[in-house]
Amino acid sequence: MLSVILIWLYMLFTCYVTGFACIRVISGKKTFQFGKRTSYLYAGIGAVTVYAQLFSIFYKVGLMANGILLLICFFCMLAFRKEILEDLHTFRLTVQPAGIIVSVTLLLIFAYGTSTGIIHYDTSLYHAQSIRWIEEYGVVLGLGNLHSRLAYNSAAFCLSALYSMSFLGGQSYHCCAGFFAYLLALVCGEMLSKKREKRPVLSDFARIVSIYYLLMIFDEMVSPASDYFMVLLVFYIVIRWLELIESKENSYYPYALLSLLCLTVLTVKLSGALILLLALKPAVMMVKEKKGKDIVKFLSCGFLIVIPFLIRNVMLSGWLVYPFTSIDLFSFDFKIPRGMAEYDAKEIQVWGRGFSDVSRYDDPLMKWLPEWIKRLDGSNKVFLFFALSGVVLLILTVIYGIIKKKRDMMDFLHVAGTITICFLFWLLSAPLIRYGCVFLWMSPVLVWGFVYLKISPHLDRFKIYLIVMLLFGIYKFALFGIEVCRSATTQYLICQKDYENFKTEAYQLHGYTFYYPEEGDRTGYRDFPASPVKAEDIFRGETIKDGFKDVIHQ
Repeated sequence: MLSVILIWLYMLFTCYVTGFACIRVISGKKTFQFGKRTSYLYAGIGAVTVYAQLFSIFYKVGLMANGILLLICFFCMLAFRKEILEDLHTFRLTVQPAGIIVSVTLLLIFAYGTSTGIIHYDTSLYHAQSIRWIEEYGVVLGLGNLHSRLAYNSAAFCLSALYSMSFLGGQSYHCCAGFFAYLLALVCGEMLSKKREKRPVLSDFARIVSIYYLLMIFDEMVSPASDYFMVLLVFYIVIRWLELIESKENSYYPYALLSLLCLTVLTVKLSGALILLLALKPAVMMVKEKKGKDIVKFLSCGFLIVIPFLIRNVMLSGWLVYPFTSIDLFSFDFKIPRGMAEYDAKEIQVWGRGFSDVSRYDDPLMKWLPEWIKRLDGSNKVFLFFALSGVVLLILTVIYGIIKKKRDMMDFLHVAGTITICFLFWLLSAPLIRYGCVFLWMSPVLVWGFVYLKISPHLDRFKIYLIVMLLFGIYKFALFGIEVCRSATTQYLICQKDYENFKTEAYQLHGYTFYYPEEGDRTGYRDFPASPVKAEDIFRGETIKDGFKDVIHQ
């Protein structure tokens, strides 16, 4: 736990400084609503994530990467020392003792949760190995030929490697998912602010769903699974976007900055890629205002965010976006064969539908969907019902807005429409709950929440809302407290729970020792390099740094 807190303090420093510098450079002297101080932290998360990916292309992500990052922070502090000092001074004058108590309490709670818990199955299957490859080598050509899941490129793994501190000689820490959860908890805690309006708003509904998710993953965020990173980022983006709409923000800058964070979501998990539809709003605003320079500026920033991700994709697999073969641009000797890539893509979708037999990929919708629904737990069945009915309600709301020419509904329809499209894309492709629960839960909450706020103006909405949320909160927090107490332990008060490791068999390739599991398909982090099965000699050269080729090119 102590190790997690120390790493988080380092992350708070580096993300705040880099985020502050990025926002100031992009915005210049423009004035607009930044949306709380956490905006600097999230901007820094985006910037540091790009940095970690870019660094991995050239060298392993470890001591040198952190040293250069600190150097960058030093120069940023020099360049913006006056502005940073002013911001910190404002924070010191405006922060309330209650706010400090809440922030520190949440830090201790989430640091504890990040220190212990359940290690995800896929973490032992390939997350841990992916992170270690980045720590040891950066990116290796054709790594997916050793184990296809190592080609599942995610920016989250690069960020985890940067802050793993494995170069110190101890264990490799995996604190980033918990850090994201802690920041989202701070954002949700803003509901307690005395400055808020004494009535429910749509962003509060989004916060409540976020709290529900935080309770769900509290004992799982010890794992560096990319799903958690993506979902936690999307929750933040939706909350802040709704707040901008509610405050009637008329500058395109904060929307455009959030759109850049949407691009970061894409590099973390492709299942969240359609959140980019939110970027239509600032794009239209800039075109209408004829802001050509800003259009170029934000397009350039977007290119900078995406290009390291695409380069890593190509280097790991030979495909621009693995395992999707619709874009076929390269013919490298380390390129994963098309057949294997297509099989992988089908396996992802079939697994998301709850099956392990890839031959069921071509099952019609009405055959696999009822089976998938049957396997859902009760709460997600309720969410699914309201999400599907919410799609119909949203269409009716759009028709109503067009007929009545309700231009003031455009911003809501844009957000709700984007989340609903994301929900339908997830549902019809690979609807594993952890892949897209944010869309399953947020879609009905936005649509039904908006309608509730509009059609009940004569009700004492605040009291109804307060009573319902109070009862729901008591129930969920009671269950959460009972579960935490049952699993409470003092074992990890100093160091975080380490990765799980499994018994493996060793074998030699070109003088290197490789490993594969004695049973099952998981190896963990310790035995490296490893794959689920014994690999053939697929070296491109004499060393690992030369990369791996597919069996066809042997």
